[in-house]
Amino acid sequence: MRKSYVTNNIKPNEFDALIRITVEMSKYLYPYIREIMKSKEDIEMNSVIWNDFNKRFNELIKERFNIDSIRVKKLLNQAENDEIIIKSLLILSFCISNQGYLKLKNFLYDF
Repeated sequence: MRKSYVTNNIKPNEFDALIRITVEMSKYLYPYIREIMKSKEDIEMNSVIWNDFNKRFNELIKERFNIDSIRVKKLLNQAENDEIIIKSLLILSFCISNQGYLKLKNFLYDF
């Protein structure tokens, strides 16, 4: 899904390392992730946090991904975007547990 002119497949050990890094970063970012999730629950009170996060998420997708891809277009579609973001944030928030690595790995394989 990323912008790339070379069709490089990620090796299993590289994929594994990226998952482990993501799990460690989710532990560090958990308070921020929790605040974003809380802001989505009470959109009237905390819409600024959710809107800022959503805006930045879309900017990063447009900047770093191939926007001609059907899967990327799905990420940018506002109707489907919220569901994907919430699911991703929930998975990241669950990564702080002892089984976080396996949860994230399974989520990514199913995506």
